[in-house]
Amino acid sequence: MNAKMPNINKGIDVGPLQDFKEEVREDFTNADRNPTVLAEWIGGDQSKISMDGIETYLGGEGYLNPMKMLLACFAACDVDVIAMHASFLGLKIENLSIEASGHFNVQSYLGLENTPGSGYDDIAYTIRLDAPDATQEQIDYLIERCELSSPVGDTLGRAVPMKLEFVANP
Repeated sequence: MNAKMPNINKGIDVGPLQDFKEEVREDFTNADRNPTVLAEWIGGDQSKISMDGIETYLGGEGYLNPMKMLLACFAACDVDVIAMHASFLGLKIENLSIEASGHFNVQSYLGLENTPGSGYDDIAYTIRLDAPDATQEQIDYLIERCELSSPVGDTLGRAVPMKLEFVANP
């Protein structure tokens, strides 16, 4: 479908991405995702996370806790968004990093009464992009993609309905 495009940004093969983009344009349901993750308590404040045969750990000695990982997921998602869209533009990236910080208060997490929610109430991030050939129009486009196309950013920016099912003594 697409002519072979050069791999200009550390392993991003634009051809298959462009083909997939076209498949989604033809049928929006090709973009649907419905992942399931399993978190199992290991002990202390550590959990083993499993999904599709991949395992990692959250919490505990030497691992990010879940709130830090949420912030890391947000930053990593926008790295991916920028790298992919820069590649679509044919824009070579020399260096890209995102520093994210946020504030949250754990009173509610500790079970204290009449306290604010324990989630992030503020997140700030700084994108550092070294793409010497980038035009201001391309930079503006990449900023727009971060604001409109980031799945993690979109999720954090709105209320997401959640359904809890609690099964005790299965």
